[in-house]
Amino acid sequence: MTKTAEAPAPVERNQRKTLEGVVVSDKMDKTRVVRVTRTVRHPFYGKVISRSSKFHVHDEGNQSRAGDLIEIASTRPLSKTKCWRLVRIIKSAPKIAEVK
Repeated sequence: MTKTAEAPAPVERNQRKTLEGVVVSDKMDKTRVVRVTRTVRHPFYGKVISRSSKFHVHDEGNQSRAGDLIEIASTRPLSKTKCWRLVRIIKSAPKIAEVK
């Protein structure tokens, strides 16, 4: 009896958290700071208010720049502050002419 080598079944990954936000800083190499804004209802007054959080995001190709709307996904910790990665650029920021 000979055993045939079977291809391993593809490993199904867990569903990752995804968020959308605006790049507020692109000064670091391969890292972007992204502000994610959400709306919540105030627990006592009931008024809808906006809250925001800033995340450090890994951008391997330095594709995004300040003002871009991007989608990010959670990943393993890449450094002390980075545990998110860039998935795609949803909307690019308008180009501003450089002043010399």
